[in-house]
Amino acid sequence: MVNDPASPPRLKGWLPMTIGLLAIVLGALWTLQGLDILSDSKMSGKEPWAIIGGGVAVFGLILVVIGERVRSRSKR
Repeated sequence: MVNDPASPPRLKGWLPMTIGLLAIVLGALWTLQGLDILSDSKMSGKEPWAIIGGGVAVFGLILVVIGERVRSRSKR
């Protein structure tokens, strides 16, 4: 059943990739608010949010890479 061509493809690696993309977007938003590029928020102009946002974006990038590796391994 593992190599059965009639079986539908399994969706592996999509969850970390989706969470990673969301983390990248959220991290970028927090970074822009922390750097006061996006204003009108309580987070605007506060340096800790720029640092936290950068960390969240890097974490999201790591999740995307992990998800892509899982997908490429499952295709073999």
